[in-house]
Amino acid sequence: MDKDEFAAFLRTRRERLRPADVGLPAGRRRRTPGLRREEVAVLAAISVDYYTRLEQSRGPHPSRQVLAGLAQALCLSGDERTHLYHLAGELPDGTAGPRGDVSPGMLQMLHRLDAIPALIIDAKFEVLAWNDLGAALITDFSALAPKERNLARHVFLDGGTKPGFGVPRTERYARDIVSDLRAASARYPGALEISELVAELLDGSAEFAELWADHEVGAQRTMCTNIDHPQVGPLVLCCEMLSISDRDQRLILYTAEPGSPSFEALRLLKVIGTQDLTASPR
Repeated sequence: MDKDEFAAFLRTRRERLRPADVGLPAGRRRRTPGLRREEVAVLAAISVDYYTRLEQSRGPHPSRQVLAGLAQALCLSGDERTHLYHLAGELPDGTAGPRGDVSPGMLQMLHRLDAIPALIIDAKFEVLAWNDLGAALITDFSALAPKERNLARHVFLDGGTKPGFGVPRTERYARDIVSDLRAASARYPGALEISELVAELLDGSAEFAELWADHEVGAQRTMCTNIDHPQVGPLVLCCEMLSISDRDQRLILYTAEPGSPSFEALRLLKVIGTQDLTASPR
């Protein structure tokens, strides 16, 4: 372990972060840039004394659990996380599982796309973030428990018919999800959240089990889909999936051909939002 390089890397990564980047209030005026050592220690679930010794090149060799906590607390990218492990004399693996936090920059971009329905999902098809038009098109994700925001569970355990989800269930969509999950399970061989999801799907869906047995591996790509929306009617949309490689996440964009009826329907949906115009008046 290169203690001096390890300490310098921790210090520079800590100093580049602002409290808002990790969900902390700014508080009183800070004399030094970045987060305080005690703040990083709390986020990494280690003692302040232990973290201080690591930054001063006199700490013991950190465990893999400590390294994973530091990587998350310091909002490290995939390359930075790998570098952290290498400095500690360790080889990174997939035990940590996919990241569940979306970068502030991606969140800002997501909400600036106010004319395009958009979602951000992780490697296990958990919907992590969405813009207003994405919620209006698919469902009001904020009204769902986190477990209910998983697109794979929706397809295979809800039969693709859960109220509010407007994306139609097709054979190709189902097969793509399975092959994508298999690839994710290989990238994160020790991640309990993925293995538990796969076990739940195998137990609850004969179709998932059959597709899983085919051992197909791949990632979802661009596809066209038809959505029959309860407020604005049928839409023909192109579903673009853009990779956010440093966090193993994807930005999903639903676009319509300019000037088409679907394009005009999306403009109307932007005005309507998530309000239910079909509900009976009280």
